[in-house]
Amino acid sequence: MPSIDIQVLEGVFSDAEKSEIIEHVTDAFASVAGQTIKAGTSVRIHEIQSGSWGYAGNTLTTEAALEMRRRG
Repeated sequence: MPSIDIQVLEGVFSDAEKSEIIEHVTDAFASVAGQTIKAGTSVRIHEIQSGSWGYAGNTLTTEAALEMRRRG
């Protein structure tokens, strides 16, 4: 069955927010794949250590990600 992996920086999302992400991602996938597939859909959130992720040559930190969230 489907397996969906999501990577985020550690400390950016609370446990409640991660639970909400899992629920919404599962529901979004099921809206395309169907309810039977939903029952077997696995969603995992992997937290990456601050400073261990980058893009466009820039290192991401938890502090920077939290600032992005504050800006909306």
